[in-house]
Amino acid sequence: MSKIVATLIAGLFATSAFAAQSTATAPATTTTAPAAKAEMKADKDVAKANAKETKAAVKADAKVEKKQAEASSDVAVAKADAAKTKAKAHKKAAKAKADAAADKAVDHANKNADAAAAH
Repeated sequence: MSKIVATLIAGLFATSAFAAQSTATAPATTTTAPAAKAEMKADKDVAKANAKETKAAVKADAKVEKKQAEASSDVAVAKADAAKTKAKAHKKAAKAKADAAADKAVDHANKNADAAAAH
């Protein structure tokens, strides 16, 4: 919308400059300067708007990447916790199996000792 307004204003200045040129040439040069200034200002405003838009887009992309990194980090932490829990459970199970085997060996040894004492 601002581009359209700037174009209309620049056109108005340009037509007034051409109309003034037919009557006197000196005032025509002073009227074209404001048209050029208005056009330059409009271009500068457009450049600023584009810069702001780009900055906002980059900021939004950075937010998305940060959230994805956090989510990935959370998943990695959860996987590490799961692996730690599994290792702990495996260690407990191995210990329980070893204790059971030791108890079985002791029971077997006691049974053999009782059998030998009975003969």
